[in-house]
Amino acid sequence: MEILFKYVSGALAALLGMLCPITPLVTTAMVFIAIDFVTGIIASHAEAKRNNKPWRLESRKMWRTVVKAGFVALAIVMMWTIDSILLGFMHLNLANIFTGFVCGVELWSFIENAARISGSSLFEWLSRWLKRRITKEVGNE
Repeated sequence: MEILFKYVSGALAALLGMLCPITPLVTTAMVFIAIDFVTGIIASHAEAKRNNKPWRLESRKMWRTVVKAGFVALAIVMMWTIDSILLGFMHLNLANIFTGFVCGVELWSFIENAARISGSSLFEWLSRWLKRRITKEVGNE
């Protein structure tokens, strides 16, 4: 049994060691997701308070964020594997591009949450501008 434990722990350590180069990408994506999650909770509470409605934290919504974070981390690992092992000669940086996309979406959501929390005209304008800009860009393709 001790031998089996050594082999399993060695294989796990080798796998985790192989993934060390993408630790900053996964960490950055998780920080953006966490910030969006916290500001989403605050925005929900602020809107409920503003509308004189009861507020509660729902675990199913929290689990959606946990599942999303897991899928994002797994997708980064998969894209890094394609980048480094399968198509290493092409230097596509798919993991970096995907992480940038995820962080951009989370930033957009953060700006929407900031507008809901503060009611600031700057964040509301920025949120509308981003929506128009993205709609324009996606509509052209």
